[in-house]
Amino acid sequence: MSDVVDTVLVAGGEVVPQSSPEIVITAQGLTKRYGQFTAVDGLDLSIERGEIFGLLGPNGAGKTTTILMLLGLTEPTAGSVRVAGFDPVRDPLSVKTVVGYLPDNVGFYPNMTGKQNLLYTASLNRIPRKEAEERADLLLQDVGLAEAAGKRAGKYSRGMRQRLAVADALIKRPSVLILDEPTIGIDPEGVRELLAMLARLKQEEGMTILLSSHLLHQVQEVCDRVGIFVGGHLIAAGPVAELERELAREGDLEFRVSVVVPDGREASDSLLEELAREMRTLDGVGEVSAVRGTFTVTAAHDVRTAMAQAVIGKGLLPISLSQRGMSLDDIYDRYFREEANA
Repeated sequence: MSDVVDTVLVAGGEVVPQSSPEIVITAQGLTKRYGQFTAVDGLDLSIERGEIFGLLGPNGAGKTTTILMLLGLTEPTAGSVRVAGFDPVRDPLSVKTVVGYLPDNVGFYPNMTGKQNLLYTASLNRIPRKEAEERADLLLQDVGLAEAAGKRAGKYSRGMRQRLAVADALIKRPSVLILDEPTIGIDPEGVRELLAMLARLKQEEGMTILLSSHLLHQVQEVCDRVGIFVGGHLIAAGPVAELERELAREGDLEFRVSVVVPDGREASDSLLEELAREMRTLDGVGEVSAVRGTFTVTAAHDVRTAMAQAVIGKGLLPISLSQRGMSLDDIYDRYFREEANA
C-alpha cells in the first residue's frame, strides 16, 4: 500500500504533490455485543503508519475486545475494520502475517528454552533457520534475556515471560505491533527498556504500534497519540497536548501566584482575602484557593496579566507566577468523570 498523494498550490501558482499519511489501522462503527452487553460501541478509529497509538482505559473498558476484532480473533457484531489493507473477518491469515501480537496473558512451551520458543514461532512463520537464529539472538539481547536464552521458559518469572513475549511478537519482523498491557509484571527498569525499544522500532523501522494500557504515565511517555476508552466508547483521541488544549477551553487552566508585601513580610490574612475576592471577579476565572500567600486559580483562558495587576493593585508584589499544564492523569480523570456523569 502506498501513501495517498494530494496536491497543494504554492506561491507562484505551482502545483506540487504532497504525501498524506497512510492509514494502517482503521475502524468504522466497530461494535461487539455479547447478548445484551455491548463491549465495544460504534468505534471509529484510525492509526497512521509509523505512529505509536495508546489505547488508554480501565480494565473492562473494551480494549482487549477491540484488539481481538483487529486481529480477526473475534467477529464484530457491526461495523468494519481494516489492518494494513486486510479485512480481519474475511482474511485473518493475511492480517497475522503483518501483525505481531502480545496478548495480556502470554503462554509458552514450559519445557522449551526461551530461544527454542522463539525458533518455534519463527518456523511457524516459515523463516529460514539461519535467519531465525540470528533474529532470536538479537531480540533476546534487546529484551534483556540473552543470559536466560538457554533456560526453560517454565522457570521464567512473570516479567521474564513478558519480555520473551515481546521478542516472540517481533520474531517475524511485523510492520504492525499490537501490545495488550505489555508492562504487567515487568520491573521499572524493564519497563523503561521496553518503552525505549518501542521508540526505536518506530524511529528505525517505521513500525506502527498500538499499545493498550491502563498505566497513564507509560502511555504518555512513548505515544504520539492517545485514545481514551471508557465503557466501550472512544470518548477522546489525539496528542496529549491537543487534548489538554481542548479541556483548557472548558476552564481547566491552572495558574499559581505567590505574593508578599514590598518589604518581604507575609501579607495579612485580611489583605489576602481581599485579593482572593478580587481575583474571583476576573473574567474567565472559576475557582480561587489560597494557602500561605500562594493563590491557585482555574480559568478558561490566560489570566496571568490580570492576576498580576490585581496583586499590584493591593500593594503587594508577585514573587512567582506560573501556569500548570495538565498531565495525562488530569486529562483522563476529566474525561472519565464526564463519561460517568453522562
